[in-house]
Amino acid sequence: MKTIKFILTLVILQVLFSACSSVRVTSDYESQTDFERYKTFAFYRTGIDQVQISDIDKRRIMRSIETELTAKGFTTSKNPDVLISFFTKARTQIDVYEDQWRPFYFDPYYRNHVSQYTEGTLYIDVIDKEDKLLVWQGIGTGYLTKSLKREKREAAISEFVKKILNKYPIKHL
Repeated sequence: MKTIKFILTLVILQVLFSACSSVRVTSDYESQTDFERYKTFAFYRTGIDQVQISDIDKRRIMRSIETELTAKGFTTSKNPDVLISFFTKARTQIDVYEDQWRPFYFDPYYRNHVSQYTEGTLYIDVIDKEDKLLVWQGIGTGYLTKSLKREKREAAISEFVKKILNKYPIKHL
């Protein structure tokens, strides 16, 4: 069981650290919410502590989220308007396709190609602290392309988070 969790954690990390050019982003929000009233935030540590990635990467994601929210005019607070949480998921995709190859235009030769890749998803949640309701969720999905070194991994996480939070409905600045 520990081996499966370890492998899943590695896969999720690799997906998060893959090149961000292939990140697909969506978001959803509660339409009745007045997002203008939210000015302060704090991290929902209880939810974040349950995420199955390393503490180092959790801190990287949190720093990126804080940077992006601060750029939008938010400030951190011990008595925040909203709580920020995140979690990850990963799944393996398998594609099978067949192509025809005719080396000398005689007998065709058919080849089956199988490609396997991992798709990882980062969810960022904004929770109204007073009502204890999820009011906004940003979702970024990307494919595993390669493992990255620390510097590139930090940049990839930052870009991943930035693309997700660009979907947040209000830009305070």
